[in-house]
Amino acid sequence: MTPERQFVIEADGGSRGNPGPAGYGAVVIDPVTGETLAEAAEYIGVATNNVAEYKGLIAGLRAAKALVPDAPEGPDSPDGGGVRVHVRMDSKLVVEQMSGRWKIKHPDMKPLAAEAARILPASAVTYEWIPRERNKHADRLANEAMDAGKRGRQWEPSASTAALDTPRSSVAAGLPPGSGPPVSGPPGDAAAGAARARAALNRPAPAATPQTGWGAPDLGAPATFVLLRHGETALTPEKRFSGSGGTDPELSATGREQAAHAAEAFAARGTVQEIVSSPLRRCRETAGAVAARLGLEVRIEDGLRETDFGAWEGLTFGEVKERYGADLDAWLASAKAAPTGGGESFAEVARRVAAARDRLVTRYAGRTVLVVTHVTPIKTLVRLALGAPPESLFRMELSAASVSTVAYYADGNASVRLLNDTSHLR
Repeated sequence: MTPERQFVIEADGGSRGNPGPAGYGAVVIDPVTGETLAEAAEYIGVATNNVAEYKGLIAGLRAAKALVPDAPEGPDSPDGGGVRVHVRMDSKLVVEQMSGRWKIKHPDMKPLAAEAARILPASAVTYEWIPRERNKHADRLANEAMDAGKRGRQWEPSASTAALDTPRSSVAAGLPPGSGPPVSGPPGDAAAGAARARAALNRPAPAATPQTGWGAPDLGAPATFVLLRHGETALTPEKRFSGSGGTDPELSATGREQAAHAAEAFAARGTVQEIVSSPLRRCRETAGAVAARLGLEVRIEDGLRETDFGAWEGLTFGEVKERYGADLDAWLASAKAAPTGGGESFAEVARRVAAARDRLVTRYAGRTVLVVTHVTPIKTLVRLALGAPPESLFRMELSAASVSTVAYYADGNASVRLLNDTSHLR
């Protein structure tokens, strides 16, 4: 009978910008000797931290599978197919999702998790979260991959110093939770540590029982975006296209009054901790009124600017229909169609807004942020949070100086809490 092969995988991923230039690293280790059996790293272009971490997991599992070519693929083999793998990562998200304790809802994570699950039988793989300082080998590999990408190259094993820079004793690999840091010492200690490593591999995998609702794990305070549409400009009552493609009107007298009402309402609530604004004047003026009342500074996020409406800027819907009827029909029918004259499609705006959202969620985790922006960015954030199709943008009402709220949790899920509230203006 062929003896069961046992491995420890340490994996990591990183993104310099989140999203930004990203890479992953993974190392396969003998749990008894601590010997490095395989390394993998790759620069993957622009991606988020979570995507890079999942890519690292996948690379590590594939490297372990390559060491046992006869091991079955897929999640359903009951006996593990002659291989046992203990995965250690400092990504709480990946560990909890792959262990089945957190539900996977983010569209970027689902296919990656499914790919990881197909590599080896589920009964063969266990997962453990470890602090970042105990994941230095994989972290160094990921950084080597990102450094190579910065030079326009890919990571090469011959150039790696990750193993040399992260010395490992025979006890350093595969320790179960709570067993403390790697131990070095006399042979008896090493033997005990090796036994603990084997014990970690021999623990049964946790049952895949995703928890939601009242039974879900406590993910901590979310990053809460209080989305404030700017106050009226002279173009607002006339319902003219007012984007970022040339028109940059200031607030009207009504708009300034609306901003003042919003400032008083936020001061009374006392929940806003940070303020971020689109770079366009009407938003900066609205944000400035609130900031002055709350004693906060305004940070500018370019990704929150309004759609560039091209040649339609300053025109009414009727005027656009009369002059550019075919282009308007195409724009209404497809999120990929752009306004006449080099404007932005809704698909392009969604990518820009999603990137800004990810930056802000990372920067303001656990905090309440007033985000002062425009109709399309706010509707896009709500649409993405709901997982709704692009055509839903045309089915939301969003008044000047209205408030909407979306909360973003650590597991990648979002919750829409409010839409188009104007009670503070009455």
